[in-house]
Amino acid sequence: MYRVFESLDALVTVVEEARSVPMTANCVVPRGDVLELLDDVREALPGELDDAQDVLDRRDEVISEAEREAEEARSSATEEAEQILAEARAEAERTISEAREEAEQMVAHAQHEAERAIADGRRQYTDLTDRARDEADRLAHAGRAAHDRYVADGQAEQARLVSQTEVVRAAHAEAARIVDAADGEADRLRRECDGYVDAKLAEFEDTLSKALRTVTRGRSQLWRGGSSNGTAAGASLNGRTGTGMDLID
Repeated sequence: MYRVFESLDALVTVVEEARSVPMTANCVVPRGDVLELLDDVREALPGELDDAQDVLDRRDEVISEAEREAEEARSSATEEAEQILAEARAEAERTISEAREEAEQMVAHAQHEAERAIADGRRQYTDLTDRARDEADRLAHAGRAAHDRYVADGQAEQARLVSQTEVVRAAHAEAARIVDAADGEADRLRRECDGYVDAKLAEFEDTLSKALRTVTRGRSQLWRGGSSNGTAAGASLNGRTGTGMDLID
């Protein structure tokens, strides 16, 4: 490129120093020198200019080729995107189906466990109630027997003391004390019996409450997990509330 600029500068100098034609703006330049300088410029021009001219000449063809390749790339990308989308939809449907099936299995297992827990709780309640009733009957029987014995002892003591004139008042007081003591002992035994029965029933109530809370948490978790998978998982609960309280019925 430096040679090109040098030749152009020399050509300008030749034109500037050329002899003017009188009465005109023209001049007379040496043809050989000018042609030699133009040949130098032509030879000094890089080959990239010819390549660029070829590209300009083939512009429409290059643009058409680029548009054709772009259309092919777009079509290929569209087909690939549609294929990927179809595969993604199939995978999503398969995942949803597996999740729904797993949720249904979990719900069925939870229902089975809840029913088993309720059956065990009822059986334990029956056992505890029977034992508490037997213990209450035993304590009540023992209380009645003690009461009768104390009353009999009091009556015997009262009869003995009544037979003695000088200690009649003391006998009455002692008899009343013994009867009161017997009544107090009987009341104490009844209270102990009631307390024992109440403690056993409270223990059983606490056991049932823990079992129901456990069932309620499990059902609530299943309910929340089923709701996130759509309405089909919710429908598998058969209209239950998901709180666990419907299992009591």
